[in-house]
Formats: sequence, structure tokens, C-alpha cells
Amino acid sequence: MPDFVASASAEIIRSRQNARLKDLRQRLLHPAIGEDGLIAIEGDHLLQEAERSGLQFDTVFLREDRVAGRHRAFDGNVKVLTIAVDAFDHACATDSPQGIAALVKAPEWTLESMLNLAAPRLVILAGLQDPGNVGTIIRSAEAFAASGVLLTPGSVSPWNQKALRASAGSSFRLPVLSLTNVSGLHALPEKRIPTYACASDAGTSIVEVDLRGPIAFVIGNEGAGIPDEVLPFCDGSLHVPCPGQVESLNAAIAASIVLYEASRQRSAASLQGKP
Repeated sequence: MPDFVASASAEIIRSRQNARLKDLRQRLLHPAIGEDGLIAIEGDHLLQEAERSGLQFDTVFLREDRVAGRHRAFDGNVKVLTIAVDAFDHACATDSPQGIAALVKAPEWTLESMLNLAAPRLVILAGLQDPGNVGTIIRSAEAFAASGVLLTPGSVSPWNQKALRASAGSSFRLPVLSLTNVSGLHALPEKRIPTYACASDAGTSIVEVDLRGPIAFVIGNEGAGIPDEVLPFCDGSLHVPCPGQVESLNAAIAASIVLYEASRQRSAASLQGKP
């Protein structure tokens, strides 16, 4: 794979205490959208996906051993910094940094914009703490044409590097929003969007319920389930029928199956000319 960036600064930043490197490290260790609207990403694939998704780059950090060779040029508004190997690896705080990181402008979404879509299909992640599951669900949500993903307090940040990698760039394109309070879920009944808790063995089978219209699916933590403060917002529960002897499905797999079934039903109705 060719190097991703070009025209790095001639001066090499060597100190771990450099203000820009400390800022990068903090953003990677504590992922969230900063007050400046920026998020940190690390690795070739995430940078490529960010560019493909049309995100605006602010700063690119390039490890000095990545400077030589063929590079991809940014416009003059993007700061490209060359960092000494030790300082860069310390800032990234991962076992095997790829030698490239960036600060990019996060996509801007609002709950209102998600709910005002025609027949919105939403996934609510309630207290889901595994970043791999969160990223995989976001990826499946984009694949099966969901309208967006909401995360309640207690869920891992969707901007966590593991979550971003698992999303394979879907987090840059699909509306994803972390709610500051579960009270934001009051907007769903106000918009007449039925909300269903996804359980391992309770409620109606997903193949026996109409999933074609506006709908929201709640996915909880595999161990603790859906938090008590979220359950009152649910109109009922659904489950994925499993003829085998497993006790339950992984949260990401269950969510993907539910999203597929909802997409299948809507596509079948469209082919038959039904609303």
C-alpha cells in the first residue's frame, strides 16, 4: 500500500511533550468529538475511509520512517507534521502503530435530522461497551440501509479506535449520535416510531412481526441486558429465533440479523408495490 500523505514538515518533532502530540494522545485515549469538532483517527485504512467519506482533514501526523516514498498530497490548509518514531508511537498508545494519524472534522448529525427521515429505521445501543460490537453494528446498519445509530449513556464512544476500525468507515457516513441523556428517547414516541427491545428469548420472533415501517431496535449489553432506564421507552420485545442449543447470540450478530430482516421485509414490500 502506498504512503497516504505528502509534503510533511521538514522539522521533525521529537519531544513527547509537544503540545500537538499530547493533544493527539488525549484524543486517542479519550475518544469523543472535541469542542473544535475534531476526532482523532490512526492507521492507513481509517485515513483512507475518512477521505473517501469526504471528511475534512485538519492535521496529519506522519512518523519519520513513513516520509520517504510516494505520497498523497493534501491541500495547503492541512497541516502535515513529521514525528520521530518514539514520540509518535507514544502518542498513539497502541501496540503496533502504523505510522500515520490525523485529526479530522467529525460528521455532524442531530437526532431531529434522523427522526425526520421518511420511515426511519434506527438502532439504539443501550449501555453497549464492547467497541468491536459497536463498530460492527454501525457497519451492519449502513449495509442494511438503517437511518442511524443512537448510543445511550454508558455505551462506548463510537469514535473509539477499535469501534472505528470495526465499522470499516461506516461511522464516517451513517448518522451516529451519542445521547447525553436517555430522555432524548422521548422523541421516538413523539414521532410515532415504535421501539422494540431485542432479547435473546422474549417477545415476538422477528419473522412474525411487521418491520417495514418506522421502527427502532434497542440492543443492550450482552451481560447486563438493556438498562432499566431504557426499558420504559420500549413498546415490546423481539427475538431472533434460534433452533440450535446456544443460550444467546453475540450482540453484533443479533443486531445484524434483525437489521437484515427489516431490510428484507421492506425490499420485498417495495417489489410487491406495497407501502
